[in-house]
Amino acid sequence: MATRAGVPRRVPSGTLLVKDIGVLATFSEEHGEIDNGAIYVKGNVIQWAGPTDSIPAEYSTADEVISLPDRVVIPGLVNSHHHMFQCLTRCIAQDSKLFGWLTTLYYAWVHMTGQDIYVACKLAMAELILSGCTTTSDHLYIYPNDVKLEDSIRAAREIGIRFHPTRGAMSLGESKGGLPPDSCTEEESVCLADMQRLVEEFHDNSRYSMLRMGLAPCAPFNVTNDLMISAARLARKYPGVRLHTHLAENQEDVDFSLKVYGCRPGQYIKNVEWEGEDVWFAHCCMLDDNEAKQFAEQKIGIAHCPSSNMRLASGIAPVRRLLDAGVNVGMGVDGTASNDSSNMIAEVRLALFAQRAGGSVEAMDAREALRLAITGGARNLGRDDIGKIAPGFAADFVGWRTDTIGFSGAGKDPVAGLLYCTPSIGFVDLSVINGEVIVRDGELQTLDLKVRVRVSSGFARNMPADLTLFL
Repeated sequence: MATRAGVPRRVPSGTLLVKDIGVLATFSEEHGEIDNGAIYVKGNVIQWAGPTDSIPAEYSTADEVISLPDRVVIPGLVNSHHHMFQCLTRCIAQDSKLFGWLTTLYYAWVHMTGQDIYVACKLAMAELILSGCTTTSDHLYIYPNDVKLEDSIRAAREIGIRFHPTRGAMSLGESKGGLPPDSCTEEESVCLADMQRLVEEFHDNSRYSMLRMGLAPCAPFNVTNDLMISAARLARKYPGVRLHTHLAENQEDVDFSLKVYGCRPGQYIKNVEWEGEDVWFAHCCMLDDNEAKQFAEQKIGIAHCPSSNMRLASGIAPVRRLLDAGVNVGMGVDGTASNDSSNMIAEVRLALFAQRAGGSVEAMDAREALRLAITGGARNLGRDDIGKIAPGFAADFVGWRTDTIGFSGAGKDPVAGLLYCTPSIGFVDLSVINGEVIVRDGELQTLDLKVRVRVSSGFARNMPADLTLFL
């Protein structure tokens, strides 16, 4: 029987051969980039990858065969930071920085229902999938009315994306010196009890898992040190449960920590026991050199979110400096109310150009930017079973057409063209997630987008122009 969290999708039992691929970029050191490539999949696992004219006899036939000439295929992109619930509140507080933007939107989000969360997540996931994403995290930190994390889990299971939901929380309201109104916060005992319940009910740490849990108190300016410490200790009781939050997003964020906690972000995470390779933070625009060294030594990951950081005038994370220091950096689209998009390939393009904006074309190249969103994101989420098109890896890969107007003239390097030509190349032509064809011939197979977009418009349309009226 279907529950509020939906029914997990079945693992495909058949075989799939994708061949005649114009350019297959495996992001595997062994396989590299292959002209006229092919991939053989059994169930949800890649068995073989190589040139089409070298397919072994045992892999030459399959239950389903797809021919992809004039395509470029890469591993699925990994989104390691998002707030999908914000998909229904785009284009609000357009001229505000982080704190002003949040204090405006809190009063809209507190009126959301479980159905709103489900619809918003379904839409965000659809946009992610169509823009090349096959694995995504989500940070749901507000639980008004009947909202539960199961609303987002249900959306993921129905649409077929590999999902890392994180149970967020806000406990430090205005009356206690925090940023959000008290109406948006929860008692810490309630948060922790629900975190434990969700981990024990939904976390699957097996290889090729489609759902792994994380714990994510929201930010230093809306949770207490006690909650941060308790969440860290709880997560570490369960193998594979990771920790996530925002850190050093802008100068306001750092100033709050200095004022309230008397320290910079690096010392703060020490104080609350959030150092270690099971932790990844969003943003980190304001880390200094000592903190970059600390992150590298502790194997802490970062989700880089350039669109949101630019939109909110937060700054640009020093990705080149962080990478050179040995820090793992992945990509995130961030919330759909601060981006205001869930377009993953466009986010990678912006990451490439943002690093070059400082005046050096050597700051980043296209393939390094793609690696941020593939292997960097996989490491943020603790995955060693995604991020390559190679035997033994999950069958998660995506392909774009190269015979379109947006790719005209890009035949010299179609892999780089994925970023340089992004605004006009359109959505993916093919998406395979966990061995299942989720996008075929450019059409999403698991959701009627026209119906879902129409249903979603109600929440935003009913919001007053002055959100303070929600008070």
